[in-house]
Amino acid sequence: MSVTEIDDPAVADRALPERPARRRGAVAALTRGQGLVGVVLVVAVAAAGLLAHWLAPFGPNEQIAGANLLGPGGEHWLGTDQVNRDVYSRVLHGIAINLEIILVAVPIGALIGSLLGLVSTLHPVSDVIAQRLFDVVLAFPALILAIALAAIIGPGTATVIVVIVVAEIPVFGRTIRTQVLRIREQPFVESAEVIGAGRWWVLRTHILPHTLDPLAVQIALSMSIAVFVESGMSFVGIGVRPPEPSLGSIIADAVPNLDVNPAFAIGPLVVVAALVLGFLLIAQALGSARRA
Repeated sequence: MSVTEIDDPAVADRALPERPARRRGAVAALTRGQGLVGVVLVVAVAAAGLLAHWLAPFGPNEQIAGANLLGPGGEHWLGTDQVNRDVYSRVLHGIAINLEIILVAVPIGALIGSLLGLVSTLHPVSDVIAQRLFDVVLAFPALILAIALAAIIGPGTATVIVVIVVAEIPVFGRTIRTQVLRIREQPFVESAEVIGAGRWWVLRTHILPHTLDPLAVQIALSMSIAVFVESGMSFVGIGVRPPEPSLGSIIADAVPNLDVNPAFAIGPLVVVAALVLGFLLIAQALGSARRA
């Protein structure tokens, strides 16, 4: 056989190693130990947010007559805030808004970053340009970047999404770049090229499938960071705009009233901690399964 480019799966797949065992390992990692704990935490919080319209006894912005800064009780599980709104109801709706933001922003950041990471491996010039752009973004801490972008485009939900996307692009770009450079030096990739497999076939069939495991780990880790970024931006007033509920803005409203109703802050803090911890445990479990 001459060494020419071909696009024949039957030929190229001779060099493709088996991956079912690794996939089974990832599934097993999420059904036991810290992986299971992480899944339970994330699913429980997500379910509460998705069912907010049915679980919340009051509307998120409904003002209740005579219910100013009440403590926890049978009617108001987390008490009420300074403008007579039920904190428990606002936390549930805040979860839904938080999840909507991170489930939109992180995948967009992952897609753009992964594409830039792939492009950077095609030519030394594109690699230098991409790496310098990544350096510029990574030079700014997330909240500093958030403040800068909020000053340009204004605060709001869209700004939170843009900040998370921009912050995650270099993370995913470098993750994919590192994996592609490592995998394309493996013997099974060299074998596919020797028997005539084309560059794009090798990339699509041999290299990209092997980047899915580290990509899954990074997505889980980025989800936890995105929860913190959204809450932090709303806490300092450049995130979700009032009166829409956000976990960060609820905590900000609670700070001056901790002496009257401590549960005002405890509720959203527990939710933020559960989401961050849950995604971190999932990332650690997937990382352990990948190394096994």
